[in-house]
Amino acid sequence: MAWVPEEISQKSKEDFEKTWLETAKLLPKPKIEYPLVKLKVGKPHCIFETAFKLREAFLRIGFDEIVLPVILDDVEIYKQYVNEAPAILDRCYYLAGLLRPDIGISDKKIQEIEKFSPGIEKKIDALQDVLRDYKKGKIEGDDLVEIMCKNLSISDITATRILNEIFPDYLGLNPVPTRLTLRSHMTTAWFGTLAALRYRKPLPIKLFTVDVRFRREQQEDPSHLRAHRGASCVIMDKNVTVETGKVFTEGILSQIGFENFRFVKKEVTAKYYAPNSEYEVFASYPEAIGKIGEIEVANFGLYSPVALSNYDLDIPVLNIGFGVERIAMITYGYEDIREMAYPQFYGEWAISDRDLAAFVQIDKMPSTSDGFELMNLIISKGLEYAMESSPCSFTIFEGNFLGKNIRVEIFEPDENSKLLGPAALNTIMVYDGNILGVPPTKFKGLVEEARERGISTRITYLRAIAALASSKIEEIVMTSNDSITIRVKVAKLPSDINIKIDEIGRRYITSKNKKIDIRGPVFIGIRAETI
Repeated sequence: MAWVPEEISQKSKEDFEKTWLETAKLLPKPKIEYPLVKLKVGKPHCIFETAFKLREAFLRIGFDEIVLPVILDDVEIYKQYVNEAPAILDRCYYLAGLLRPDIGISDKKIQEIEKFSPGIEKKIDALQDVLRDYKKGKIEGDDLVEIMCKNLSISDITATRILNEIFPDYLGLNPVPTRLTLRSHMTTAWFGTLAALRYRKPLPIKLFTVDVRFRREQQEDPSHLRAHRGASCVIMDKNVTVETGKVFTEGILSQIGFENFRFVKKEVTAKYYAPNSEYEVFASYPEAIGKIGEIEVANFGLYSPVALSNYDLDIPVLNIGFGVERIAMITYGYEDIREMAYPQFYGEWAISDRDLAAFVQIDKMPSTSDGFELMNLIISKGLEYAMESSPCSFTIFEGNFLGKNIRVEIFEPDENSKLLGPAALNTIMVYDGNILGVPPTKFKGLVEEARERGISTRITYLRAIAALASSKIEEIVMTSNDSITIRVKVAKLPSDINIKIDEIGRRYITSKNKKIDIRGPVFIGIRAETI
C-alpha cells in the first residue's frame, strides 16, 4: 500500500493545503523514463465493442455519422409528443445550475484577507474585477483560482483560502432548475438536426449516431440503467416507407450476427410516429449464450407529419433505433445489464488460473550475466547430486566471478538424508484458484489434481532458491564480504523460498477462500566464499 487513505483523509480535513502539498511526496518517481516505457494491448469493453460494430455496419450501407445535441430545451418534447409530452418528460433529467453570487468586499473582509496575503489591500480593485467577471460568466468556475493567482500575484493555496474562508457564500450555493433536459430519446435531437439540414443536403439524407441517452429510472436493476447507449438512424426521402425500415434494419443487424427477422406492428404508437407505422423487430442470434428463440432487438417507424411540420419539415422521415446494451447482452451472454456495464461494481471478480500464475514471481534475481550463469549451474548441479546421501558437500564452481575468484558449494550437513530435501524439486502450480507446491511424482488430493490439470509457473523451489543464492553471491563480491551461506530447511511461506505473489493475487485468493500452500521440507544449502 502506497499510503493509508484514512490517515490522509483525516489530515486533509484538518489542514487541506498542507496535506495536499505533503502528499505529493508519496507519488512514485519514474524508474523508466519516456520514451523507454513499453505499453501493452488493452482489453475493450463489450458495450463499446458492440457500439463499434453497429457504427461500422451503418457506414457500410451508406449512412453518414453525426453528433446530436445531448442537452435540449423541454420545448422540443412538446413539439414532438404534444399531449404525451408530460409523460415523456417524467423520464427526463432536468438540469440545474448554481447562481453565481454578487459579493462585495467590505473593510472587514479586506483586513481578513491581509492575514493571508499581506499587501493585498493594494490589489483589492483587481480582486473585485475578478469576482465581477466571474459573476458575469466571463470567467469559468474551474479557471477562477488560476486567474486570481495571476491577477493578484498570490499562490493557489492563498487563493483557495480566500474563497473558502473569506467568501463562504461560494460554499453555500444551491442549484436552480432550468428548462434544459438531458437527452432521453435520440428522436428528441433528430428533428432539429433534420430541420437544419433540409435544404443543405441532397435527398435522401441518411444519418446515424451511436451515443448515450439518459432515463430517470427510479432505480438501476438487472434490466435498467440511468445512462445507456442507443444506435439511431434516420432516412429523409420522398419515397421512404415502412418497407424501407425492414430492409435497413435487416441490413444492420445481419452484419453483426442476427438472422430470421420478424416485424411486428405495435398496437399503441408513440405520438411522434404516424399511426400504424411503428414496428418492433424480433430476430434470432444463434451464438447467444443462454438465449433461446427470437429476441426483440430494434424498433422503427415513420415520423408523424404533425411532428415534422412543427419543424417546417415536408418530407417523410424513417427512424430506426437499436439498444446497444441490449444487443451486447445478447451477444456476450449477460443476464444483468449492471454486471455487463459496470463489472467493477456488480461483476463477480474472476481471475483465470493462467492469469493468476502471472502473479507468482521469483523475488530476488541475479542482475549480471555471471550471476545468471551461476544460478543455472546451481540448478543443474543440484539436480545432478540431488540423491547423494548426506552429510555431503560438492564444489560446483571455482573461478572468476565478476572479477574475483570465488568458490561455491552445495551441501547438506544432516545425516541419513539426501543432498536435496523432498520438496526441493516441487513446482509452483495454479489450480482452481489455488497456488500450490506440486511434487514431480504422484501425490494425494488437490495437489495431484493440480499436477494433472493445473497451470505451471515453471518455477521450482530449487530454481527460486538458486536465484536467491546467486543474487546474494553477487552482493558479497561487490561489497568485498568474504563469504555467505544460504540454507533453506522447511518452507512455510512463499518468501521462505524467494517467491513473491502480487497483492492482487493474494487478495483474490483470500476473497475466494482458496489457498496458497507451498509447505514442504526443502533442505537446500549453498555456500560461497572469496579465495
